[in-house]
Amino acid sequence: MSLANRSLVTIDDLSNEEIEAVFSLADEMSEAMDKQSRVCQGKLMASLFFEPSTRTRLSFEAAIHRLGGNVISAVDVGATSLAKGESIADMAKVVGSYADIIVIRHPWEGAAKVVADYAGVPVINAGDGSHEHPTQTLCDLYTLKKERKTIKGLRIALCGDLKYGRTIHSLIYALARFNVARIYFCPGRGLEMPSHVLRKLTQEYGGTLYEHPVAKPLALGQRVDAIYVTPSDSHQLALMPDIEINIDISEGALYVTRLQKERVKDTNQGVVSTEGYPVISADLLKGKEFKHTIVMHPLPRLDELACEIDADSRSMYFKQAARGVPIRMALIALLLGAKKMDISKPEAPAAQKIAYPVYKRDSGIRCSNPRCVSIQETETKYIKPEFKIVDLEPLTLRCIYCEHEAKPQYIASSDWHQGLLASKKYHSADSHLTRKIKPQNLIIFDSESEAQARGFKPSSYATRKGE
Repeated sequence: MSLANRSLVTIDDLSNEEIEAVFSLADEMSEAMDKQSRVCQGKLMASLFFEPSTRTRLSFEAAIHRLGGNVISAVDVGATSLAKGESIADMAKVVGSYADIIVIRHPWEGAAKVVADYAGVPVINAGDGSHEHPTQTLCDLYTLKKERKTIKGLRIALCGDLKYGRTIHSLIYALARFNVARIYFCPGRGLEMPSHVLRKLTQEYGGTLYEHPVAKPLALGQRVDAIYVTPSDSHQLALMPDIEINIDISEGALYVTRLQKERVKDTNQGVVSTEGYPVISADLLKGKEFKHTIVMHPLPRLDELACEIDADSRSMYFKQAARGVPIRMALIALLLGAKKMDISKPEAPAAQKIAYPVYKRDSGIRCSNPRCVSIQETETKYIKPEFKIVDLEPLTLRCIYCEHEAKPQYIASSDWHQGLLASKKYHSADSHLTRKIKPQNLIIFDSESEAQARGFKPSSYATRKGE
């Protein structure tokens, strides 16, 4: 099994065994950093950062230079042809002809997938909107393994902005795959984990999600919004009324993120209250429940992480950042085929591989996420709406680009009407007919007006529940 010529768009593009291989090579390179300068000699990396970045961008560029390669870069959309209306797909084709590997950060969710689909060279996602940031997760897992010697069985609290924090979204899937015992969700107000992330977590990674448990708050006063228990944790939670659950991360980790103000602004959500937002301070860490708890943060930080704890031996965030160079060196070398590792076939699937039916039609429904790459005007010449059908009751679609969910209102079948206008009927997606129509014949509409514009008439099942 090899990583050569592959891309890393989401953390699920790597198996657990492949992640372990990246770690092993990072260890090897860390111990002889001055001997890596010929590994990728003659190779060229394109560094495309269309959002601000310090650690990720510089660590990738440091990585390719330490491997003996070179870098070309673009860091301002306004200075590229994207500002002239060029599509990401076209840009990917061109840059792919210049470089051997591409690293991209972009505010549109799913942009990295588009680049990977069209570039013709390996592509690494360095963060696409609020979607994912898989290489940060590699740094996070590597830090956990270095400091805790194992990931399996740990208890970890995720605090802060769980809604827009892309590092959190990649990390939670990986933690579930590596069999941490429990994950505690401690969001700021209005910053809860998105429902589509929770659905994927429970549907594809197993385990049990307990929402709104009667739980004792962490010492920082942060409410526990949900608890995820992996199959490896043999202790089930006693969620009986009035029985308070103790939150135990004494031997685990506290992972905190900043409020992603730029994404709140982009979504027109308005001002999100910072009242009750977790603040990690020296006083907090004096609590006995944090005696051995390591503190992690993807950086940059705002007010949620006090500078006074920087020298505390439990603070890991600068180590996380430093480890980004060997981790990204190892990843680049493996994707370029410059290094090979013995990667065993997975002993068991890292996640439940569900063969969801795919819905792909040129019209009828679009992703409702305003930050999704699939609905941007410059991209629609190449990109067509495409969804996985992840549930039928209610009908639920997952965009293949940004993974946001949609619950459409109306459906029809392409084979029932047999081309006769009088037989072209649409129905409520709540009706039993949704389960009877074959996926390949399914037609989905956002609204009645959309169905009627395409020549369909309401059937006796067109009325939605509650109307």
